[in-house]
Amino acid sequence: MRTPGPEKTRSIILGVIASGLVAASIAVGSRNLAHFDAALVGYTFATLFAVFALVYRYSMWLQRPPTAMYWRRGWQVFLSRDRLLANLAAWPRRVIGVFALNNFIYRRGRARWAAHWLIMWGCVLAAGITFPLVFGWIHFQTPADDFERYRVYVFGFPTFTFRIGSLLGGVIFHGLVWASFLVIAGVMIAMRRRMKDHGAGAVQQFAEDFLPLILLFAVSITGLMLTASYTWMRGYAYDFLAIVHAACVIFTLLWLPFGKFFHIFQRPAQIGVAFYKDAGRTGEQAICRSCAQPFASRMHIEDLISVERALGYAYDMPGDPSGHYQYVCPRCRRLTMALAQGRMWQAGRGRPVTPRPGIVDVAALIDAEPAHGPR
Repeated sequence: MRTPGPEKTRSIILGVIASGLVAASIAVGSRNLAHFDAALVGYTFATLFAVFALVYRYSMWLQRPPTAMYWRRGWQVFLSRDRLLANLAAWPRRVIGVFALNNFIYRRGRARWAAHWLIMWGCVLAAGITFPLVFGWIHFQTPADDFERYRVYVFGFPTFTFRIGSLLGGVIFHGLVWASFLVIAGVMIAMRRRMKDHGAGAVQQFAEDFLPLILLFAVSITGLMLTASYTWMRGYAYDFLAIVHAACVIFTLLWLPFGKFFHIFQRPAQIGVAFYKDAGRTGEQAICRSCAQPFASRMHIEDLISVERALGYAYDMPGDPSGHYQYVCPRCRRLTMALAQGRMWQAGRGRPVTPRPGIVDVAALIDAEPAHGPR
């Protein structure tokens, strides 16, 4: 039996710790399970598994050389002394733009943005209501002197009260209904795009693209059916609907660490990448060793070389003035590709070919394999 490597061992330990912290917070927040609903124990165990799997996969993802480089550099750039104040000032704008508004998706298309935005905020609203209630962190009680009101208890501490039939009460008690409407609308837009857009249809997969949407739709529609059952149908088929809804929610939680749902937890790292790019634009630029023109940030090129070497790829050119293939700008790379093809065409006819002056001759590098293949 093979023993797990240090990366897997570290990730397993972090996953166990995260699940243990969530379990401890459930016990403490529900006042030693005094406010924990035993009927929801299935949701709880599914959540604990999802937490373990998410932390495990996130830890493994952060240990990959490209991600580790961006993660480390992102924090270094954000906390650097000469940029810290500017970064702190830009951070709220980035959070609002990237997370609240999803503006990076709006540039790809309005329908695509609307689907993502509706699904995201529907899920955020549903999670913000469901998990505290399931874990016993929030519960409601009627005061002894006023049976027309509810008092909200957070982690066992009394907070504000509201009238049961008030507008605030309606918003609170039907929050999951509003979340379901948002998710269903977003799922419908996403489904329509996947069925109408031939470009998306050519690359989509059932497990990656359709299954998440089906799960979100199933959770939302069964939740609405529960509301309809106890509101207008006097509880007709409520037990059956509750079981179906629970099965949909549990399966979604179990699927959460896999497939596209994992992107939800990868997205925060994009802010670090944005700060990294800002530092690259204002910092020292890399100069092409062929045409002597700036083409990218020097920090990015050097980090790219380090990542390639960590992955087992070697594009060094000891006999060439450029020293490394990454120090050649994209334009000159295209020219060297054309030069290599011309040399092959001329060589096939027995004609001598002289490399074009001013262009790095990497024809041999293009023809040859890297010194080291992927590990």
